[in-house]
Amino acid sequence: MISITSAQLDAWIALFVFPLTRILGLLASAPVFNNSALPVRVRLIAGLAIALAVAPALPPLPAIPASSWIGLAVMAQQMLIGVLLGFTLRISFAAVDLAGELIGLQMGLSFATFFDPDSGGQTPVVSEFLGLLTALVFLALNGHLLTLTVLAESFTLLPVSTTPIHVAAFASLMAWSAILFSTGLLLALPLITALLIANIALGVLARIAQQLNLFSVGFTVTLALGFLVLLLSLPYIGAAMEGLFTRGFEAMGMVMKAAGNPL
Repeated sequence: MISITSAQLDAWIALFVFPLTRILGLLASAPVFNNSALPVRVRLIAGLAIALAVAPALPPLPAIPASSWIGLAVMAQQMLIGVLLGFTLRISFAAVDLAGELIGLQMGLSFATFFDPDSGGQTPVVSEFLGLLTALVFLALNGHLLTLTVLAESFTLLPVSTTPIHVAAFASLMAWSAILFSTGLLLALPLITALLIANIALGVLARIAQQLNLFSVGFTVTLALGFLVLLLSLPYIGAAMEGLFTRGFEAMGMVMKAAGNPL
């Protein structure tokens, strides 16, 4: 007769529950995975499938019952690690959103907004367009699979344990978040430069031909020039996004190394 002790049952439950908590934390915060169009049930089923796949290859877990107070603390820590991983990658997408905000502001399209179900607010049309383009490029580059690969490797860099994560992880995340402004400005710089030149030319033209209605002509010129520069920039945006995603995955590794071994 097969007999199962309570200690064995607790060990089996912990082997599955602790990794699942980290996985669900990433699925709730990582871009593409946390899209509101993806039902919660689908994300839950995906998390269960990933947990079943990675559980046999995990390092030895601490002998802690998942229902104990220490086990609940470990689960909260694993959830924090998953959210930290997803948020680190999310910064790469936020840089593109910032570029769309700057482009829409310079083109005069900041008043044209759509309701974004992800952010729960109004988003400029240019930012929404670049966000969709970023998601498509991310999927075309198998970024979702690379995200799951980094997630699986995180259990080696930062195994499940009772040791709290080091505060250096948050310092590394803050250092990486500086890319949000620098990269967003660099992505929008070609269009900003072109529109600046166009506005200077319109200003000179308004001084020469004072009967010219600058408000009616200037909006049409900046709008048309903005769409033209945006169209010419599209073939190069993919390469820029690829480099941005590469740095995002490297940042995820640096955050995990800082959390486990800051030295």
